[in-house]
Amino acid sequence: MLNGIIVINKEPGFTSHDVVAKMRGICGQRKIGHTGTLDPAAEGVLPVCLGTATKLCDLLADRDKEYVAELLLGVETDTQDTTGHVLRESPVNVSPEQVRECAASFVGGIMQVPPMYSALKVNGKKLYELAREGREVERRARPVTIHELEVLEVRLPVAVLRVVCSKGTYIRTLCADIGERLGCGGTMQSLRRTRVGSFNLSGAITLGGLQGLKDEQRLGEAVKPVDSVFAGCPALHVHGDYTGRLDNGNAFFPGQSCENVVYEPERWVRVYRHDGSFAGIYAYAPEKKWYRPVKMFLEKE
Repeated sequence: MLNGIIVINKEPGFTSHDVVAKMRGICGQRKIGHTGTLDPAAEGVLPVCLGTATKLCDLLADRDKEYVAELLLGVETDTQDTTGHVLRESPVNVSPEQVRECAASFVGGIMQVPPMYSALKVNGKKLYELAREGREVERRARPVTIHELEVLEVRLPVAVLRVVCSKGTYIRTLCADIGERLGCGGTMQSLRRTRVGSFNLSGAITLGGLQGLKDEQRLGEAVKPVDSVFAGCPALHVHGDYTGRLDNGNAFFPGQSCENVVYEPERWVRVYRHDGSFAGIYAYAPEKKWYRPVKMFLEKE
């Protein structure tokens, strides 16, 4: 079984679930999960976790993301993108500078109302299912953070935006809100996700490319190891006599590691067995004077 992350460059027309289904066929295993939905019409970075790495799905979904989107001004749709039905068209009487100033006003913490065409659930039913039934329900505004919003190009009525944002941000809704604030309405014309956490397009592969690697018996070349996600954390290697503590998911004392180092409380550290295989993430608990397990990846890779 493969254990690790494959960064897929999702092509338009595939749902995130489609990607997982196709990868199960390519990789020959069931234990695969994606790290956050990317709309069918959107393209770009979709990290997919395999084997023990499926424990990372929620963690990766929480990472900041970067997008490049085309905002079409003067058009409003029911889906907030151009795949939906046009509700209203308006003249676009704004300048490129006004577009840039308006976009800049969204940087920081904002409140965003999730769109009806989304996978959020209300009373156990997904919003897009209700929308397709012609029903609209009240949605509470949620806090999200726009870390960066750069207008890359303005060729009215289209503006190209680069957005770095927190988990839970809907770029479609951001486009619609910018259009509303400009007074002419707006909708998202295209969307490409360029980064999720530390994973970007330069390290991504299409499903066709992945199939090609499998045909050449080189599939493992696309798999990034589980511990690569935690590359910024310091590493500890436990002495061979204490490997059993890791395999049972138990705590260990600093002196039981080769480094014998005490890091600041609750700082995550990568912990390895004596043979160099990754065991999991630990953090120092000063009240017990040991390293406690945070997230374990017990199967050897």
